[in-house]
Order: sequence, then C-alpha cells, then structure tokens
Amino acid sequence: MRRSLTAPVLAAMLGLAASGASAQEGRPVFVSPILTLDQDRLFEDSKAGQAVDEQLEAATAALAAENRRIEAELVAEERALTERRATLPPDQFRPLAEAFDQKVETIRATQDRKARELGQKREEKRQDFFRKALPLLAGIVRERGAVAVLARDAVVLSAGQVDITDEAIKLLDERVVFTPDDGQAPDAPATGDEPSSDPAPETGGALLRPMPAPAPPRGATEGGD
Repeated sequence: MRRSLTAPVLAAMLGLAASGASAQEGRPVFVSPILTLDQDRLFEDSKAGQAVDEQLEAATAALAAENRRIEAELVAEERALTERRATLPPDQFRPLAEAFDQKVETIRATQDRKARELGQKREEKRQDFFRKALPLLAGIVRERGAVAVLARDAVVLSAGQVDITDEAIKLLDERVVFTPDDGQAPDAPATGDEPSSDPAPETGGALLRPMPAPAPPRGATEGGD
C-alpha cells in the first residue's frame, strides 16, 4: 500500500533552496533529503533501456511468427487427416488421431514454455538494468545530500527540483554502454515437435486452438494470434 508524504516532509522538500554546492559542470545543486525518480521513464527513455526493449520486442515477434507458422502447418495436417478418415477403417484411423492429438499438446507445451521464458527474461533484464543504474543513482543522491529516493508516482506533491529522472537518464546515456548480450532474449529454439510433411495423425479440430501469444514488452502492443 502506497503512503503519501506527510505535511512536514512536503514542507521541507518544497522549502529547500539551491545550496552553494556545485556539481562537476559548475551548475548549482539542489540539496534535498528526499528525491523522486520515475523508474518506468528511466527505463523507457534511456538508450540502454530502449536497446533492451528492442531486442525483447524482436524475440517476441519471432516467437509470435513461429506460433503462426506452426499453427498453419497443424491446420493443414488436420485437414489432410480428416480427408483420410473417410477411407480408413476406425481401428486404423484411431491411432493416427491419438498420435496427432499428442503431437499438438506437445507442441503447445513447448510454445507455452518459450512464452514463459521470454516473460521471465524480460523481468530479469529490467532488474539487471536497474542494478547497473544503481551506482549512478547513488552518485546523484550523494551530490544532492539526500537520504532517500522515492518512486515519483508515490508522491502527492513535490518541488520539480527533487525529481532526478532526467538527470539519471542523461548519466545513463553518457556512461552505460549497451552490448547485445546485455539485452539478449532467448531465441525460440527450433522444436523437434514441428509437423512432419507426412499427413500425421489426428482428427478433432477442437484441439487446434490458437497458439499462445508471447506477452509484449512493457509499453509495446503486440497482438497475439
């Protein structure tokens, strides 16, 4: 449960004036015991965060495309198998149908696992981003003479000078170098359960519901199929 700042704290924040201390470039530093930070904007507007998001979006799109391809192949297999049903006796058709059912469930489990891993990787990369940003944030805290940094959306009212989001983004862009491995999402491995060219077993089109769509990165809209 979020707590708003008390009146004395707000008064202290709003009443503080810029001190005589100066930063590296000679600019005045606004000294305050409490600072605020917009964590979402820090991630979304910094170059490092954007690079991570771009790679995750690419991995999400690749998995969605793989799901569409596999689903189309399974639909074609089901159609071919349905046509064979009229020419096969029940005792020969039943094993084909059961094998295809199992194949579809195996593929679905594999694609579900990939979507979960991608979601987990997204959270891991976001946490890694903030771990790398922490030393820079700590430097700003020391420079401002602060004792705490609060989430901006948890604060009811504050002076604009106590928000360090823009300053933190600038420092990140200057000092944090992104490399592809930093934001690499897991590739969707080729599944050995992909449909074969032979008309594999199955009837029952109810099994061929759409493949699970991977969750889109934060702030992006990725439609599932």
